[in-house]
Amino acid sequence: MSQPPIAPSSAPVAWWFFLTSSCIKLLLIPTYHSTDFEVHRHWLALTHSLPLHQWYTDITSEWTLDYPPFFAYFEFLLSYPASFLDSTIVDLRDGLWYSAPSVLLFQRFSVIISDLVLLTGVWIFVRKQTTLSKKKLVLLFVLWSPSLLIVDHVHFQYNGFLLGWLLVSMGFMVQGRDLIGGFVFACLICFKHLFAVAAPVYFVYIFRHYCCGYGVWRGMKRFLVMGFAVGVVFASAFGPFLYHGQMSQVLKRLFPFGRGLCHAYWAPNFWVFYIILDKILAFILKKLQFNIQEPTASFTRGLVGDSPTFTVLPQVSPAISLAMVILTMLPCLVQAWRFPRQRHFIRWVCYAYSCGFLFGWHVHEKASLHFVIPLGIIAIDSFQDAKHYFFLSIVSCYSMFPLLFEPKEYPIKVILLAIHSILMWSGLTSLFLKISPNSVHRKPRLGKNQEDRLIGWIGGCYLLSLLAVEIWGQFLHAYIFGDMLPFFPLMLVSLYCAIGMIYSWAWQLRVILKSTDTLISKKRKKFI
Repeated sequence: MSQPPIAPSSAPVAWWFFLTSSCIKLLLIPTYHSTDFEVHRHWLALTHSLPLHQWYTDITSEWTLDYPPFFAYFEFLLSYPASFLDSTIVDLRDGLWYSAPSVLLFQRFSVIISDLVLLTGVWIFVRKQTTLSKKKLVLLFVLWSPSLLIVDHVHFQYNGFLLGWLLVSMGFMVQGRDLIGGFVFACLICFKHLFAVAAPVYFVYIFRHYCCGYGVWRGMKRFLVMGFAVGVVFASAFGPFLYHGQMSQVLKRLFPFGRGLCHAYWAPNFWVFYIILDKILAFILKKLQFNIQEPTASFTRGLVGDSPTFTVLPQVSPAISLAMVILTMLPCLVQAWRFPRQRHFIRWVCYAYSCGFLFGWHVHEKASLHFVIPLGIIAIDSFQDAKHYFFLSIVSCYSMFPLLFEPKEYPIKVILLAIHSILMWSGLTSLFLKISPNSVHRKPRLGKNQEDRLIGWIGGCYLLSLLAVEIWGQFLHAYIFGDMLPFFPLMLVSLYCAIGMIYSWAWQLRVILKSTDTLISKKRKKFI
């Protein structure tokens, strides 16, 4: 009997990728950082200087705490080494907009070190791969993601840390360890509540896979154990604030619906088309001499905190947005209930986050990381997954280019995306090869047929057109229009990338529906 292939050691190659990416991150320390840098510095000072029951009521700075308590506890822990390094970092009043080298180094290093959680999450998947090439590709997609480098290590956030928790949770779920997987996911929600978009998938899958099929009493026992584990997490996070009677204040900070449907820079999602259609209809109706009343706030003003309204189309409320997210998510929820297969779990979660990204309320462009990074885990499963990931990762990364708007960072984002695209192309085309039955030579799976190419001519034209969008926004628009229509280049990036994002969502939906048909067919044959 033949022995199964022995998987090469994962730890050395994983550490090599992590340390190499860390070296790149060290080079990015002096680069531009957004106001999020001051936001997190203020949270260090806030959690260090004030008692816990004042964390969600303080208004010393405009950057009030609006993340769940576990992230506040995380900032609280970070504040102690920060105070030893430089006490001004954690000074609530004198530290406002503090920009000394000490705070720059500390906060940059805190993001780099916290990425160890991301390394842990991806290692859970990498160690199960049987070939070194697959291990390297997964590590390339996750640890060398140009989007994460741009958002976390230049713009400044902790997405790698949070996505690490998500990968750890999904890793346990894929292994069939639903209890610990659900526990870790509950912890993730208490770090950043926007990850709760996938909670319906987790609930349906865990209830069906972990609780049902074991008899009434045993199933009820499992349900209570899972409920207790999740309850402990939420009690640990919100219990102290509930004790001080501040839950309403905490929820108000976590869900500031007054910010409006879209962020100042529109995320490339469904609402981009809705806004543009509204403007086109308003323009046509004005030309036809209809009395159109202009809204008091415009979507193209680009102001954070603005709450614009539509001129012609019906207004969109948070409830409508939520309903659209849940409705579009139903196919994967139905499949998770009818066919709770572990191997499909990552795909369902990614699709759920895609629904949240496309139809959610006040979505940031960075939220595409919630499904792009996990899709990198399953991109090596099939050639179709590889083709989809290659396309999606480029579109997602390019949609974040406007985050780095200063000239000195321009070569950085371009080089990061170009190098990563070349590495993806090289790695995926070498992984998916055809072996001729009459020859020992391998031939690349790159033929004349569209199905045999990593990117077809339609997708290739779309990606190449990103160059035209970039050239217009960076050079031609200002040359032709001067200071007129300053928001148009951003709108063009959002609109063009939204086309790619909607294609990705539709592709994922098609795969889910197709797999549902396959599973139903197999189930019928079983009983014939």
